[in-house]
Amino acid sequence: MSKKDSLSRFLFEKNAVRGEIVNVTETYQSMLENHHYPEPVQCLLGDLLVATSLLTATLKFEGDITVQLQGDGPVRLVVINGNNNQQMRGVARVGEEDVKAGSTLKEMIGNGFMVITVTPKKGERYQGIVALDGETIEACIDNYFKQSEQLPTQVFIRSGMQAGKAAAAGMLLQVLPATEEHSVEQTAEHFELLTQLTHTIKAEELFTLDTKEILHRLYHEEDVTLYEPQRVEFRCTCSRERCEDTLVTLSEEDVNHLLQEQGNIDMECEYCGTHYIFNEDDVKNINKLDKSELH
Repeated sequence: MSKKDSLSRFLFEKNAVRGEIVNVTETYQSMLENHHYPEPVQCLLGDLLVATSLLTATLKFEGDITVQLQGDGPVRLVVINGNNNQQMRGVARVGEEDVKAGSTLKEMIGNGFMVITVTPKKGERYQGIVALDGETIEACIDNYFKQSEQLPTQVFIRSGMQAGKAAAAGMLLQVLPATEEHSVEQTAEHFELLTQLTHTIKAEELFTLDTKEILHRLYHEEDVTLYEPQRVEFRCTCSRERCEDTLVTLSEEDVNHLLQEQGNIDMECEYCGTHYIFNEDDVKNINKLDKSELH
């Protein structure tokens, strides 16, 4: 398992606090591979990827999660799709207006909001909407936890360049439910101390150091239990079958127009850049199928 693509959970044994540490560098690089985003948009995508991974790991469910930013600024949409297996994909849609170097979240998204959608395999679909009040994704996710969770939670997100390549990583701390062993006051005090310690982590340390080394540097006076890591990877869910499902929803007139204009229909996945080509015979075969046979 690559160090750069894993999420690890850890626990402070003597205090009611848990944590997560994730490095998504290779996954992040795969997301950027087929795109030419301005540098601030790249960082925004990296921040949202880290946030989604950490968020997913706090949820006890099997299913999918989507975290997206929408607004009226130059960057109209940034979205990360993931699941409980930490399989991630993401994309940003940038308008014609230039995104200047050093642009802030507000300057890129404009008036907008964050939508977090959790779709479990079993149970109800959940959607939360968060105003983009914070100056960073980190601050917005912290606001989300304050709104939706009873448990104090803090995230730490770092994205940027390391050795000339894009890199992204992060951490999360969360208070566990109170027990007789740990009073609310003691836990709150210790959580504040751990938060201050974690704020000192440098981006380069998160990008390059082993998880055990990071935890030792930050919490060498604490009794920390580190659990087995979970793999994080780039995984696109596009397929030729899904494209066929889309084609069958188009009118015959639209399909014929595309075929006459281009000779074939080229459907490109905006997430991974894969092209699915359909010629006239392909389209005829798809139309012969009963819709119930399609995926």
